Amino acid sequence: MLNYQFDWSTVTSGKYFDWLASGVKVTLQLSALSIVLAFILGLLIAVMRMSNNKPVRWIAHAYLEFFRNTPLLVQIFFWYFGSYKILPTAVNDWLNSTNFEFAAAVIALTIYTSAFIAEDIRSGVLSIPKEQMEAARSAGFSYLRSMQYIILPQAVRLTVPPLVNQFLNLAKNSSLAMTIGVMELTYQARQVESYTFKGFEAFTAATVVYVAISLVITALVNIYNEKVLNIHKAA
Repeated sequence: MLNYQFDWSTVTSGKYFDWLASGVKVTLQLSALSIVLAFILGLLIAVMRMSNNKPVRWIAHAYLEFFRNTPLLVQIFFWYFGSYKILPTAVNDWLNSTNFEFAAAVIALTIYTSAFIAEDIRSGVLSIPKEQMEAARSAGFSYLRSMQYIILPQAVRLTVPPLVNQFLNLAKNSSLAMTIGVMELTYQARQVESYTFKGFEAFTAATVVYVAISLVITALVNIYNEKVLNIHKAA
């Protein structure tokens, strides 16, 4: 027989609920900011990866291979403990004057996720018939203008579902930010457990929130597939 006494009021009211709600807010802020920056950086890396300039293409390839094949936790620790060695003094001073833990987590999540987003976008670009690029170049567009006005708008439209999956992965990966003191959802659940010894309730609440975020975003992707891409589920 289990002697454990469940007390769900611990996580549904009072200060411990406020802690978890604060953690949800930080998780969403961290995820949203990181995915926007990761998309911009990933778009740039994808364009570089397909450039006709060999050194530019090599740099992008090295970037992808390095950041896709090193653990995210190691990258978080690197930016938290070692960023002051490679970033300009002015940038370090600015980061230290703000929430440095949050900033380090954003940098790590952005760079790590951008490597995967770049490959998703590149796959989308490769799915566009090459004749469209040839037609754009024949019409007088430069390579960059062809990508900007002809190819990328179509590629991004096709890659929205996998890009949203990257957002889901990033939202879940943001839990690793607790290791450097970012007070996101998992950190706050751990705090609730430490103060109340109600670990089951605390981490069940955190799990429910993560699942809810995933289900909402998955539903939005399904709507996008049906309304925009005209992809319907089999009956």
